[in-house]
Amino acid sequence: MAENIKVLVPEEEVAKRIEELGRQISEDYAGKQVHMICVLKGGVFFMCELAKRISVPVSLDFMSVSSYGDGTSSSGVVKIAKDLDEALEGKDVLVVEDIIDSGRTLYYLLDILEKRRPNSMRLCTLLDKPDRRVRDVKVDYVGFNIPDEFVVGYGLDYAQRYRNLPFIGVVEGVE
Repeated sequence: MAENIKVLVPEEEVAKRIEELGRQISEDYAGKQVHMICVLKGGVFFMCELAKRISVPVSLDFMSVSSYGDGTSSSGVVKIAKDLDEALEGKDVLVVEDIIDSGRTLYYLLDILEKRRPNSMRLCTLLDKPDRRVRDVKVDYVGFNIPDEFVVGYGLDYAQRYRNLPFIGVVEGVE
């Protein structure tokens, strides 16, 4: 069955919210450098746009993680497929995610990163599904709270498709 994509958050709203987040982060990190960590692959679109809107100095690094469960759900136990290139000790870290739902994987990832002794660590996500949360993670910056629907666009994919959509859409017709 072919998928249909219904716009949930239009491109203009996404751009406006990222601008607002950039201003807030710039204020919160005034006088500091922000070391942004992108959780690949989905977070890259959001992080790049966000970084362009932050007025304090930024540095970027990337991680790729996977979690294993019963095949249909995440256990949250993280396997690092691509680790960071730089040490975190003494840095003011901002972890950037595309979406947070259960919080399992992120809970374990943040624990791993905290052990690397950053000066501070905050979390920013474009999309948050608080209704699906099973692990408590403190989210410092949220683009949009969304309902429990399967979304694509702005880095989020369905079978590696639709990441490049400039809006957040809901996939209809997925079995």
